[in-house]
Amino acid sequence: MKSKKVYLIGAGPGDPGLLTLKGKRCIEEADVIIYDHLVNKKLLEFAKDGAEIIYVGKVAGKHTKSQEEINLLLVTKAKEGKIVARLKGGDPFIFGRGGEEALELVSHKIPFEVIPGITAATSVPAYAGIPLTHRDFNSSIALITGHEDPSEGGSKIEWKGLSTCIENLIFFMGAKNLTNIVKKLIENGRKPDTPIAVIRWGTTPLQETIIGRLNDITEKAKNVKPPAIIVVGGVVALREKLNWFEKKPLFGKRILITRPKGQAKSFVELLENEGAITIQMPTIETVPPDSWDALDNAINRLDTYQWLIFTSANGVRFFIERLKANKKDIRELKGIKICAIGPKTAASVKALGIRVDAMPEKYIAEGVIEEMKKHGIEGKKILLPRASVARDILPLELKKMGAEIYVVDAYKTVKPVEKANEIKNMLKNGEIDVITFTSSSTVKNFMPYFEEDKKMLDNVTIASIGPITAKTVEEFGLKNNIVSDKHTIERFTGKIIEYFGRE
Repeated sequence: MKSKKVYLIGAGPGDPGLLTLKGKRCIEEADVIIYDHLVNKKLLEFAKDGAEIIYVGKVAGKHTKSQEEINLLLVTKAKEGKIVARLKGGDPFIFGRGGEEALELVSHKIPFEVIPGITAATSVPAYAGIPLTHRDFNSSIALITGHEDPSEGGSKIEWKGLSTCIENLIFFMGAKNLTNIVKKLIENGRKPDTPIAVIRWGTTPLQETIIGRLNDITEKAKNVKPPAIIVVGGVVALREKLNWFEKKPLFGKRILITRPKGQAKSFVELLENEGAITIQMPTIETVPPDSWDALDNAINRLDTYQWLIFTSANGVRFFIERLKANKKDIRELKGIKICAIGPKTAASVKALGIRVDAMPEKYIAEGVIEEMKKHGIEGKKILLPRASVARDILPLELKKMGAEIYVVDAYKTVKPVEKANEIKNMLKNGEIDVITFTSSSTVKNFMPYFEEDKKMLDNVTIASIGPITAKTVEEFGLKNNIVSDKHTIERFTGKIIEYFGRE
């Protein structure tokens, strides 16, 4: 079979938002994705269904595959007629061995493209508030490997020229050789009081920046481990004024999200945009109900209803999926008024090209009850597709108003057990700062894992969305540190930011 193509893709320095648009397109197109240790795993979410994903990472003292084996893997997969995405941290042609891999492909007459990436050389210092060039400080920079082993004798680095002729130096992979780098620079003429920065896990919420001078940085950074970028030169002094990333309101805060995975994306993005490290443990997962019969029967007599009430975006999603499964479309909703419990649910409805006729001021069942009082529902037939387990207050109160209410199961929630033990260990080790609850169900499904040892939750900030969720938290004997007054993820995120802003 004729071979296809290999894309050598720069995955950027760590922040997944720094992947190029072309890089994303190539990942989406690939049949096989071969990725390194420093590639953010979130980029793998762009892979198409069925793509083969292969890890070939190298960590000090532990290589899953040698470079020769990686080269062979690229050739083999391409010769199988597959499109291969080779994901490499930073830029593939800057200390990424991309040139070696490209030459191997050339020797086998395999077509390839290089997709440049945002290199750690520029992005990591930028996230630390250090511009590599500034006309008041320098007119030259140099990129140098910091990975040379002094025990092997000799060096390919021109230390004399670097020390005296180039103002700003950027060393890659130099954490373990910091002592030798500093020694060589001073021995070859660099002033001992030259500013230097060591930046670990740059562009991620784990970023750590240590500032010093050549004559004291070895002691200050003695505990720093790879990966790290080292910047030497006067521009390092600008960090005092230009540091922006590490000043984000939630920088470095480790926040546990208990929301279902399918609904967590926007919440994750909001928190990470403010510098947080998000950890996901969905305590509930939405799946189809035990039977579609009730919903299918309701869909096949939609013309008998005057109102359709949605109490979640999940309800909208499963309802529409089932509408299509019954070979129908949104035209079946002609003449039916729609009520959505809140803006997110309303947005799901509007995305279908359907107008929302009613939305309460308070985004809870009680708010829907008050809203429906305004619409004269006595004698009206109302369809309520929702979770199989939910509070009864809404259908009961609507019946009291004289409506005929038909409640059908559109989906159910289940408890995924994945990650529970991992989260327990993180809590015991103090590696989680905040636990967020976005519904009473998330609280009820979370607590059974920790009921026997609540003490591990004593030093964690508890954040609840709305008074009903907060009340459920209290019923389990926990204290709410943060309670959002509105049932929106945006407001909830804002409340978390406000809380830590007061610290």
